[in-house]
Amino acid sequence: MSDRSLVPAALARIPWGLLLLVIGLTGFGLVVLYSAAGGKLMPWALPQGIRFAGFLGGALVLSRISEDQLKAVSLWAYVILVIMLVGVEGLGVVGGGSRRWLDLKIIRLQPSELMKPAIVLVLARFYSILPAAEIRGLSAIWPAALLVGVPFALVLVQPDLGTALMIAFGGVATMFLAGVPVRLFAVGIAAAMALTPVALHFMHDYQRNRIEIFLNPESDPLGTGYHIIQSKIAIGSGGVAGKGFLQGTQSHLDYLPEGHTDFAFATMAEEWGLIGGGGIILAYVCIIGWGMNVAFRAPTRFGRIAAAGLSTTIFFYVAINLLMVMGLAPVVGIPLPLVSFGGSAMMTVLICLGFLMAIDRQRMRQRYR
Repeated sequence: MSDRSLVPAALARIPWGLLLLVIGLTGFGLVVLYSAAGGKLMPWALPQGIRFAGFLGGALVLSRISEDQLKAVSLWAYVILVIMLVGVEGLGVVGGGSRRWLDLKIIRLQPSELMKPAIVLVLARFYSILPAAEIRGLSAIWPAALLVGVPFALVLVQPDLGTALMIAFGGVATMFLAGVPVRLFAVGIAAAMALTPVALHFMHDYQRNRIEIFLNPESDPLGTGYHIIQSKIAIGSGGVAGKGFLQGTQSHLDYLPEGHTDFAFATMAEEWGLIGGGGIILAYVCIIGWGMNVAFRAPTRFGRIAAAGLSTTIFFYVAINLLMVMGLAPVVGIPLPLVSFGGSAMMTVLICLGFLMAIDRQRMRQRYR
């Protein structure tokens, strides 16, 4: 094959539609951040745009990894991240009341964020080498439960309930997608329900307050319930077409706390209304749908499980945030990736997309041979 023919083949293996959709969604998020800052590029829109460019480049680099390399490195990545999570407990940097970051001088790294795609990959590796005859037995569930439980516990004591739940959801979803029978989850579900009172006892006061306020936000309208109430007002006041760009009152008059991070969707919905909100949701549906399509087309068991699990991780990000800002779930500090200000969620989602492109590229390589 000539060098000239290699270039078109390489370009054909890039999912241009996905990239344009991700760039468009992030671009709209930058517009929302620009408005949230009162029509200024600083302090949110410009840094977010620069950060996105760097992470997107990183995702394209990750897409060049072969599936075999991804499978081989998954266990080592998991082990290293568990060690880093242990290190966070003793050497981590405290911020916002939680000890979540490792200061590596060059960058502050949050290992719990990287664990979200890592737990999917290590479970995909486990189930890809597990004999098919054992997938319906206990040997299919207890090693996976241990792999999920260790980082879940380490993140929970930081404390970071939202991220711990994301790790657990991603792990359990991957186990389910791998074919573990639902009946094997019954014992775990029963145990979780039985331990709920104990878990509530050991929760921090602010975590218990979030659950209580979720059930009845009006019980503390000027305290813990303020976020949810103001978010509902912002979303509802936007109507169908919204109040117009830079015309939102909840965010511009500082009624809506965290309007550029966790509640960025509420900031957007007030100015762009149901049309803008529906457009964002549709974009996420297309991205997640593309990821699940990669899973359906993957030629290997590892590729199918990993792609489905990574797509589910992105889904949990979006679903939890949207339910949270609409008052349908407790506030757990999960941002809306690619729209909310901040690098952690953006980094994780673009890592997931980079791995998904790598899995899809494996199939495309075989096609263009």
